[in-house]
Amino acid sequence: MQAQPNENPFIDPAEVAEDVSVTADETLGWLREHGAEWGLALAIIGGVFLLLRLARTVLAKVVGSDGAPPNAVRNIAASLIRATNSLFLLLIATTIVLPFFVALTGEQAGALGITAMIVSILQVAFWVRVIATAFISRIGDQHSAEESTLANAMGLITVFVNVIVFAVALVVIFDNLGLDVTGLVAGLGVGGIAIGLAAQSLFEDLFAGLSIILDKPFVRGDFVAFGDENGVVEKVGLKSTRIRTLTGQQLILNNSKLLDNEINNFRRMAERRVVTRVGVTYATPHETLRALPGQIREVVERHPDMVRFDRCHLAAYGDFAIQFELVFYVLTKDYAPYMDVQQEIFLDLHALFEREGVEFAFPTQTVHVGSLPEGQGARTSLAAE
Repeated sequence: MQAQPNENPFIDPAEVAEDVSVTADETLGWLREHGAEWGLALAIIGGVFLLLRLARTVLAKVVGSDGAPPNAVRNIAASLIRATNSLFLLLIATTIVLPFFVALTGEQAGALGITAMIVSILQVAFWVRVIATAFISRIGDQHSAEESTLANAMGLITVFVNVIVFAVALVVIFDNLGLDVTGLVAGLGVGGIAIGLAAQSLFEDLFAGLSIILDKPFVRGDFVAFGDENGVVEKVGLKSTRIRTLTGQQLILNNSKLLDNEINNFRRMAERRVVTRVGVTYATPHETLRALPGQIREVVERHPDMVRFDRCHLAAYGDFAIQFELVFYVLTKDYAPYMDVQQEIFLDLHALFEREGVEFAFPTQTVHVGSLPEGQGARTSLAAE
């Protein structure tokens, strides 16, 4: 049996040299035929591109204002101009100049159109990002409480916005390229739902924290009361709020759980209202009862710098007392001074009653014992005063 000759597994150098020679000849032929017009077109494109970049720099300086806030309309417009990508400017220069100097083939025109579509969509995404970032920053500038927490929150929101903007841009690009984006959109939706469910409590606390920071029902240093707890707010975080209670321990609450409560913010009050009732006995003379409201008013008005008198009236005939209702305002939100001045007024009222011989009423019972006609026994009646 005759052995077959082995085939050469390597490429023939002669064939490679011939292919290179043919390609070089075709390239040289194309350059001799179109080189001048393409060279001129590229030179003009480069010049227009440089002019556009210069115009971008000058226009951004003219529109922007150093004296205006960073989020002023002029500075936002300047940021939009600066966000115009150099690749987008090159695309504009190419689109303007090239058709005047070169007759593009169908393949070249198609490639230029696809490139223009991709670059334009990405450029729009950059502009949207600038506007969204400026909007978020403007909201942050309007709320100065908890600066570090607010900065972290705004940074996190900015990242989310950037991801969403460029994700939408990529989906639009794929759709314009003729790709089926239904599966991609469905996958992003399912992934977003899964992430949302997995981090549901985290997002609840996050948005509750943003609500506290932006709406400011309380800020650091406020004394708040909610449920059975009260204390001074030490820090408002993205997930939790720390409160120092009156007993000294630090109470850490999830923001969403905290906002579920009705919160009393005592620091926001400008003054404290005091309503109290004083009961005197029914044996008090009529003249004394009529004079008491004016005398009580004089007692309260001895502290004009700390107290504003509102009213004092005989309010009710109780079971065992004639009741006077006194209302006044302590002109401070601080608890200790409020208690001090209230104590002084109550002590002065006690001194007034001692001086006028007025007795404070307290629950009493009077026993009346009487006799009945013979044969009917004794009868006892109780009357409360």
